[in-house]
Amino acid sequence: MSMEDPFFVVKGEVQKAVNTAQGLFQRWTELLQDPSTATREEVDWTTNELRNNLRSIEWDLEDLDETISIVEANPRKFNLDATELSIRKAFITSTRQVVRDMKDQMSTSSVQALAERKNRQALLGDSGGQNWGTGTTDKYGRLDRELQLANSHFIEEQQAQQQLIVEQQDEQLELVSGSIGVLKNMSQRIGGELEEQAVSEKTGFSVSRRESPEQCDAGPGPPAGKSCHS
Repeated sequence: MSMEDPFFVVKGEVQKAVNTAQGLFQRWTELLQDPSTATREEVDWTTNELRNNLRSIEWDLEDLDETISIVEANPRKFNLDATELSIRKAFITSTRQVVRDMKDQMSTSSVQALAERKNRQALLGDSGGQNWGTGTTDKYGRLDRELQLANSHFIEEQQAQQQLIVEQQDEQLELVSGSIGVLKNMSQRIGGELEEQAVSEKTGFSVSRRESPEQCDAGPGPPAGKSCHS
């Protein structure tokens, strides 16, 4: 495989960005689960940073699509087969799904409710550096408890979806491995059949070159001065 292949340069950057985004997403879910321990600045920074990272990953995935188009247009230069191209496309598809899931979870009703709560507390006079849980009046105590319960359900849904993503990625890898195994078995079987055919043709040719004694005895006889076994 050519060292000039542009896919791996972009892929490495995408993997780093995905790791960073997953770390931010984990922190973001923790802030949702227990907002009383977070400041407004941290929540705002984490949310904005996560969105920027996800947007950057989407752009990098578009670049990866372009590298595949380049390779498909000139396969001899990069020496890639259909199996390798399928693996690359599967990486792009699975990474896109991870990004899409995180973006979808950031736009759920629980997140919108939490944002409204933050704005309400800002109007009540909460300073930017204060914890969200301080200064909350009894008037909003019930609503706060309901929001925390909704956040708990939200976290459970996120964990279930993340587990589903991992299982889907494992299934994709198994399908790719299975395809490679099938291609290998087909190649070995075709090679064996060709070898058997070559041996059979060689044996048949040798038999046809030998003269049968039975044919000599049954025939009209050899020409004068010659015998069948001479």
